[in-house]
Amino acid sequence: MENLPTENTTLCPSSRPEAVNSVVFGVIGGTVAEPRVAYLKQPQPVTSELLAKASPITPAEIFRTASPCATKNCQHFDGQDCRLAMQIVEKLPAVAKELPPCSIRRDCRWWQQEGKAACRRCPQVITDNYNASELVMNVANSSAR
Repeated sequence: MENLPTENTTLCPSSRPEAVNSVVFGVIGGTVAEPRVAYLKQPQPVTSELLAKASPITPAEIFRTASPCATKNCQHFDGQDCRLAMQIVEKLPAVAKELPPCSIRRDCRWWQQEGKAACRRCPQVITDNYNASELVMNVANSSAR
């Protein structure tokens, strides 16, 4: 697992699978109307073999991936905070009463910035969601520069 990010690396929990040093920390389950992340006990490095398993759909439709936060190179970063995390906490309902068993929490940008409120909303976030509600689309688009 040499591709796993090192300790004390702030991770974006909504990164693209093809990003450098990406890890899978969840698999999408639930229903089309209410997708939910099933969290892995340990993050797994993204490999070409893993990406191929997603075919014929995009890997981001079935995997939640994290990679080192891109900060100023990300459309959601305002120079200090992740606007996507802010919008998720502000506009999406909590879907988990208890904190999900997340293997990246201590290094997660959303956790570091928004705390438990972000974690309780995280299970409904799907990177490539072609059936997203209008609310989810508004949250994603309103946080981009």
